[in-house]
Amino acid sequence: MAEPMEGLAASIVSWIRARVEEAGRRGCVVGVSGGVDSAVALALCQRAFPKDTVGVVLPCYSSPEDLADAQLVLETVGVPGYTVELTRVHDSLLEAIEGGGIEVGDERDPARVNLKPRLRMATLYFVAARLGYLVVGTGNASELTVGYFTKYGDGGVDLLPLGDLVKGEVRLLARYLGLPERIVEKEPSAGLWPGQTDEGEMGVSYAAIDAYLRGGKVSPEERDRIENMRRLNYHKLKPPPVCHLK
Repeated sequence: MAEPMEGLAASIVSWIRARVEEAGRRGCVVGVSGGVDSAVALALCQRAFPKDTVGVVLPCYSSPEDLADAQLVLETVGVPGYTVELTRVHDSLLEAIEGGGIEVGDERDPARVNLKPRLRMATLYFVAARLGYLVVGTGNASELTVGYFTKYGDGGVDLLPLGDLVKGEVRLLARYLGLPERIVEKEPSAGLWPGQTDEGEMGVSYAAIDAYLRGGKVSPEERDRIENMRRLNYHKLKPPPVCHLK
């Protein structure tokens, strides 16, 4: 498996370098969560731009374990890192919204949950603009297929270098890149509320989505769940429709 992973990594690194250069930018900024996807994206960007890649840790009611894992990733990859604490900004915005007479909901309300990734997106674009970099996303093919991302949140990026890899392939690439095993095998979670996991929220495993995409065996229930999510979230994958007037 080492040779295929070596070629895969080299191809993605070359692609990142080409996309950044054609945009007239100098490097890459990656939001580092402590999960495997952002770790792999950061490591590939570091190979493409060794002196012009930065990671940004964006805690917002984040667990101590996730923060520790994010720091571990930065140290392992060996890139400069910034930490921007967004908890107070998040709370202030919710207070302002509530002050305007709008119900903010509980910690699992979709409108409230999606505020965190949208604040992170705005921060990453600020950093990228200051440095002359592009914002590199961490979404993989399994997530993109079912629309498991926040529109104009973690979906608001300039590049998606992992967008053609299913979750299992991202893990294989992570091992090839020498990332810590605890990061590779960590249960995927967006950290949207305490105890939240990706698979629990989606109602289907990454293994099933991977199999669906790669021609493997999935149960009728899993297939229905995946295809229903695709239909419901299809709008996330398209640009806003424009009303063309004659």
